[in-house]
Amino acid sequence: MNLARMSDSHDLAVSLVCYPRWMLSSPIEPPNAKRIPQSSEIWGDTRQDDYGWMTDKSSPAVLDHLRSENRYTEAVLEPLSETIEDIYSEIRGRIKETDLSVPIEEDGWLYYSRSVEGYSYGIHCRQPVIPGQPALTETAEPNGGPEQILLDENIEADGHDFFELGVFDVSPDNNLLLWGKDTTGDEKYSLQVRSIETGEVLDESLAGVSAGSTWALDNQSFCYVRQDETNRPYQVWLHRVGEDPSEDVLLFEEPDQRFFVGVGRDKDDSYIYIGSSSRITDEVRVIPAAEPLTEPRVLLERTEGVEYSVCHYKNEFVLVTNLDAPSFRVVTMPDSSSGLEEWKTIVAHDPDVTIRDADVLSDFLVLFERAEGITRIRTRRWTDGSISTVKQPEPVSTVWPGANVDPDSSVLRYGYTSMVTPSSVLEVDLNSGERRLLKQQEVVGGYDSSQYETRRLWAQAEDGVGVPLSVVWKKDRPTQGPGVLYGYGAYEASIDPGFSVARLSLLDRGFVFAIAHVRGGGELGRQWHLDGKYEKKVTTFSDAVACAKKLIEDEWTTPDKLAIRGGSAGGLLVGAVLNQAPELFGAAVAEVPFVDTLSTMLDASLPLTVTEWEEWGNPADSEEIYRAMRAYSPVDNVSDRPYPTVYATAGLNDTRVSYWEPAKWVQLVRRTSTIANPVLLWTDMDAGHQGPSGRYEVWRQEARTLGFIVGAVSGPKEKS
Repeated sequence: MNLARMSDSHDLAVSLVCYPRWMLSSPIEPPNAKRIPQSSEIWGDTRQDDYGWMTDKSSPAVLDHLRSENRYTEAVLEPLSETIEDIYSEIRGRIKETDLSVPIEEDGWLYYSRSVEGYSYGIHCRQPVIPGQPALTETAEPNGGPEQILLDENIEADGHDFFELGVFDVSPDNNLLLWGKDTTGDEKYSLQVRSIETGEVLDESLAGVSAGSTWALDNQSFCYVRQDETNRPYQVWLHRVGEDPSEDVLLFEEPDQRFFVGVGRDKDDSYIYIGSSSRITDEVRVIPAAEPLTEPRVLLERTEGVEYSVCHYKNEFVLVTNLDAPSFRVVTMPDSSSGLEEWKTIVAHDPDVTIRDADVLSDFLVLFERAEGITRIRTRRWTDGSISTVKQPEPVSTVWPGANVDPDSSVLRYGYTSMVTPSSVLEVDLNSGERRLLKQQEVVGGYDSSQYETRRLWAQAEDGVGVPLSVVWKKDRPTQGPGVLYGYGAYEASIDPGFSVARLSLLDRGFVFAIAHVRGGGELGRQWHLDGKYEKKVTTFSDAVACAKKLIEDEWTTPDKLAIRGGSAGGLLVGAVLNQAPELFGAAVAEVPFVDTLSTMLDASLPLTVTEWEEWGNPADSEEIYRAMRAYSPVDNVSDRPYPTVYATAGLNDTRVSYWEPAKWVQLVRRTSTIANPVLLWTDMDAGHQGPSGRYEVWRQEARTLGFIVGAVSGPKEKS
């Protein structure tokens, strides 16, 4: 620690005094990676990378370094082991470990999954519907015949350090199960088909494929997706059960590296959809589900910047599109048509309302929308075009589509939550308005929502724009207590207010938790995203700074007690904000952070880079984008600053954000910080972007993260 450099800074001296001393007494030194300078030049600018050697995943030196970082992190966090274990016990103790999902009735069967205490993974089951008997009990449990276990993930995961189910698809005649597993975390799946009646494996010839599948109506053929060398899903194939994959038929290949492909079947079983989408453009092809070898037909030829999604109603396609409608509109077209000439607008564009999704029921078109930063559901009656809103009990809440598999139903199932209301499954009869709560997430040991409060705040960005924050706290918390600011801000994704069992461990310790709905996300519509994209990306980070200042100025917390947290693109936000205003935070959590932004966006050979250009821009093609990215890329802007204590995570098999991004960033922050706060890196050596598999490992990882936050901003204390 260079005390001479700190002597002129009162703020830094305060940080030194306030920082928990227990973290400065690690029994081992932090890893100091070797520096092998490499330089590159573009647009007249020279950049130096001292840690480019870390990109060699096969190098023993790289693996040794990551393991040494893990050992150091374990040593630094060891004084927090009791706090971490307490939090893990709290999380596990609040969750009903033996439970089941609300069943979905389809084709005479009740499909559901259940969990069993002591087992990490789900068990997928079904029961036959008994004619004349209600399908669900009063507590929304299956009320059918004898249970059949379709797939026990615990059995399939045995012997693997990582397991993820990526495909689970029952054939239309309900006799065959197509499923796929990933055992490394690289998001490549091995597929298997088995007889549900006998359990016999009928086919396991397909490996290394992408997630996504659908059956054709012949019950013997299914579509699946393959990836190219950059892990981009780019081909849709048709496979017949039991046949050699060399006989498979290529239905579609997407040559444009900006586009990903996917496949699915409409719920009325009329068509198979092949979607080809970039960040800003969509194109959908359809094939009759009963005739899967039919040449795919394009519904609307791709046009740069035009997005659309499709569902089917009777003899029409229903499209949600932004064509001539920046916030989207809904149109219909005869299913025999291809093109714009027969389009009919049924829900007009409203600049203040963003239509995010649509579903079709027998009497209603269901719209899932965003207005004034809040999600909502509206319905349009097919017969007269009348529109009404499905009202919710709390003004700041989140709703999302449920499983509505019967197109002839007038009952809508949907999900609901708020920051104080556990996740719930509800049904509403759209004719009568009668609402039924099917199931609400149970908090074991009891949970009294009246002890907690949630509110929408507004921070003022440096350009005068109001930035919303969703906050939640326990009512008896002290003024200026500890806090966490969470942010993402990319891809038009919205971090909507929702309940978290794990978060209770913070709230019960006096924390305020705030979500910063910064520009770059989609909380306030399409323009909110555009205003935090490309050369305007810096507004994402300045918005987060404004939100932190709001929490401090309104005395929710103080800088030494405030932690910032984000993952992936949210990890980029964390890194950029720490370069701008490290003095506002006592701690930072950056999970699989996209912090070597410029290097990744300049390397088209890396997975996902080309398609990401439509979100971030291509710095190799545009000097303006390069300069903008150069100014915020965290790795390129680490310098002598008083960085707070940092906890970063990585996944060795991550194909989205490579492990070396946080590994480089940690080294740079550690060596340049003007204050000796610990900078930690934890790499999961068996997982990818989503972290560990198995619920107990997920809970343990979250307990470690929350324990770090508690210790970093308030010391290893027990909850009050």
